[in-house]
Formats: sequence, C-alpha cells, structure tokens
Amino acid sequence: MRKKIFSRFALKKVLDALKKKGKRIVFTNGCFDLLHPGHLKSFADAKRSGDILVVAINSDKSVKKIKGPTRPVIDEKGRASMVAALEIVDYVTVFNEETPYELIKFLRPNILAKGGDWRLDQIIGREFVDKVVRITLKPGFSTTGIIKKIAC
Repeated sequence: MRKKIFSRFALKKVLDALKKKGKRIVFTNGCFDLLHPGHLKSFADAKRSGDILVVAINSDKSVKKIKGPTRPVIDEKGRASMVAALEIVDYVTVFNEETPYELIKFLRPNILAKGGDWRLDQIIGREFVDKVVRITLKPGFSTTGIIKKIAC
C-alpha cells in the first residue's frame, strides 16, 4: 500500500503538484471515530466531485474538545490508518484545531465536501475553495448512536 498519511506541510507539496497537472482536489474532514457505512458513503460522494480525495481527521485532542472526555474511542493513528486503507481515499492528514479552517486555508483544495446537515453559511473554510458540495447523509448511521447502542 502506498503512503497516504501526510503532515499538512508534506501534503501541501503533493497537492500543489497535482493541481499543476489539472487534478481537482476534494477535501472533507471529521472525527471518523468508529468508521461506519455513513462515512463510506460520504467519502464516495465526495470523491465523485473531483479527482483526488483528501480526508482530514481531527486529532485526539480536538475530538475530546468537541465530543467530550470519553472520545475518541479509537486513537488518531488508528483512525488515520483505517481511513487511509480505503481505496477511495487518496490522502489523509490529522489536524489539532477544533475546526479545519487553518488547514483548508493552507491547503487550498478546489472542492470542499461536507455533510448535508451543515448549512452553507456554517461550513468552515468555504471562502478558500471554488465549490462546496453538501453530501446527503446515510440515515441511521452515527458514531454517537453506535456508541449509545453498544452501551445499552
């Protein structure tokens, strides 16, 4: 398997070279704790919007800030490895901030893909891309819901 997990700085060099070749870079982000079919659908939908799919994963530190002290269930290395193992995903990076704003500003992807549960005016980093794609969520799948089900 080729290397897919990069620091933001190494990824910037790779993406800039791909853009020079005319490739359209799609960016999506999330915690991706307990990978499930909803995540797989969102990756597939995002990838259809362009040529190269970059998945940015919240670090353990940022997941704890967003989701609380019991999360993530799977550490950032494990989550990054699982996402990188998916054929549809081209590159993975981990970010420490609570939002991907600085990362999107730095990488400047062409397309930003986000779940349809986000209103356009709520989508962080939209001003740095050519296009925003809102992805319809797969009903019945959420990491929080899965965790609650397991806890019962």
